[in-house]
Amino acid sequence: MSLADLKEDEALPKADREPYRPWSYDLAATDLYIPRLPDGQQRWFAAVTRAGSQEQYARVLVLAENATSKEWEMAATVDLDDPKQLPRIVLDKNGYATSVDASSTSLAAPLGVLRSAVGDNFAAGGEEAGKKVFAPTETSRRQIKVHNETVRKFGPRGTTRFATAEPEFADAYALKTATGALVVFSHTHTQHDAVTAPGLRIIPEKRDRAWLGTSPSPAFTYRFTCSDVAAVPSKPQLSSLLGYGCRRTNAAAAGPSTSV
Repeated sequence: MSLADLKEDEALPKADREPYRPWSYDLAATDLYIPRLPDGQQRWFAAVTRAGSQEQYARVLVLAENATSKEWEMAATVDLDDPKQLPRIVLDKNGYATSVDASSTSLAAPLGVLRSAVGDNFAAGGEEAGKKVFAPTETSRRQIKVHNETVRKFGPRGTTRFATAEPEFADAYALKTATGALVVFSHTHTQHDAVTAPGLRIIPEKRDRAWLGTSPSPAFTYRFTCSDVAAVPSKPQLSSLLGYGCRRTNAAAAGPSTSV
């Protein structure tokens, strides 16, 4: 459970709160990928854990060492939509993985391009950049579906616009694969909801009230922090989004204007 989940849960009536259940991973169904890293570079490693009767569910984890406390922290967790799409991570003769610079132009889609394309999936349904960078995987389709359904949710009474924002977490983690790299990264986007006529108001929904309270407003802006995982080829081919997850991490009334 993230800090955002905790904040939203605490703002719900007790009857609506889901009981917290401690989580754990089955080490027998987990593969570790430990990269060799030069001295002075932040230490991190990745894991892929599987669950289900046929291991049909998979999650990519990244754990990184905190530079100050020297303790290990969970830096990212991303569920894969289709574990069969996970590319083969290359190991050396001693069983170590190889770290890759996610911003390297040796990759078909460096980190900045990946973030822009994911942002476009939400902001424009992938029409401007997303579909030019990503193959039509289930993950890409899910992001585009969020755009397509959300921008129509108010009908003629309101509008919704998505926009990219400066990433809250700039770090990315990439491992060499047989065809390029597996990249785990974060992106941030905003969602601006506004009414289309004076006198109309938007009422915060239950899970919004941790951030907004209960006061209606003609406009709200929400901020989402997300984790994504992509298979990026080294050749000039389309990349594949394999999984993503988002959490609302802020929201605020946007004032009386009905403009977007």
